[in-house]
Amino acid sequence: MSVTELKLSKLPDRTPVKVTITVLPELKKTLDDYAALYAATYGQEESVAELIPAILEAFLASDRAFARARRAASAAR
Repeated sequence: MSVTELKLSKLPDRTPVKVTITVLPELKKTLDDYAALYAATYGQEESVAELIPAILEAFLASDRAFARARRAASAAR
């Protein structure tokens, strides 16, 4: 079977990249509150560090203006 016959395309690079950020105390408290609500909702504790990537992905996926601008920039290349 040749690769072109596969329904699944080649997987993208999934190597994690570490990003370090500094946040203000109020945002840290908000993130801690979110983690507590997540644990109460799903019955499973997750650290803020584990939740932040999912929060960022959800935010970026819901930002329609960003999606349009990104598509336009990609088309211009």
